[in-house]
Amino acid sequence: MARPAGPEERTTGRAVPPAPPPTGPAAGGPAPGAPAVARAAAVVPPVEPAGIRPGAGDAPAPRPAGPDDDGAAGGGLRGARSELRRQVRERRRLRMGILALVSVVLLGAVPLYFGMRTLSRDPVFDTLDALDVPSWAATKTVDNVSGSRWCLQDCRLRERAVESEQGWKQTVAVYEAALAKDGWRRWKVDRCPEEKVEGSYTCWRQDELTLDLWVRDPACTPPPVDGEPAPSAPPAAAAGKCTGSLVSVKVRNAIDDERTGPTPTTDPSLTGEDPYPTLTDDPLGEPTPSPS
Repeated sequence: MARPAGPEERTTGRAVPPAPPPTGPAAGGPAPGAPAVARAAAVVPPVEPAGIRPGAGDAPAPRPAGPDDDGAAGGGLRGARSELRRQVRERRRLRMGILALVSVVLLGAVPLYFGMRTLSRDPVFDTLDALDVPSWAATKTVDNVSGSRWCLQDCRLRERAVESEQGWKQTVAVYEAALAKDGWRRWKVDRCPEEKVEGSYTCWRQDELTLDLWVRDPACTPPPVDGEPAPSAPPAAAAGKCTGSLVSVKVRNAIDDERTGPTPTTDPSLTGEDPYPTLTDDPLGEPTPSPS
């Protein structure tokens, strides 16, 4: 509601600014010299008491998606794809590492196995095992080896003793057929054998090896007992058990077999005369004749 115009406004026609509000104790204002803080405190709105406001515990309403939200979703998808590619690369590297390890183990284990097998067992015995002989011709086998495989001091000598259930004639036939089938060829050479023996003694040769095959009747004479000499004839009880035959196989390197080289001769025309005089048993010799 507008206030009535004063006398000055009526006379002059101009608006006169309102008079300042009265101050002092009579008007209820602050006393002169009161601090300015009181005036500031008077305009501060009252604070509501502490407590839970209505609707304060409710979850905030979802904010509508905007351009920034699309960028965040795209960045999360790219991060998931990058993590998936990293896992795929790690698995691929792990598979390649396992494959390389298995390859190294196989390439190292196989030669090591065959190397240890070669060092532990002579391959010549494997060749003898592969001979195509019937089971009755090899009922019991005993192997023996001596010398060095690389002929450092003595070349290697392989010896095998085999028991057969048949006589020596049937046994030697199957062994000679098996040797010929395996590539051995008959070797006719002097001193095969060194001296005449019973049964069948033949010599064979294949590449750098020589083989002596001796098949004979078993020794039926029992060994001596308590130092007594062995009887000349076996007892009647043991005669029935003395059947079958014995097979001896001897394999040597051809370079170590003296029968492969030239046979030494004792022809005196190749040795000449002895330049040294023949010494007598008399240490003083014959007396020197004195001059006459």
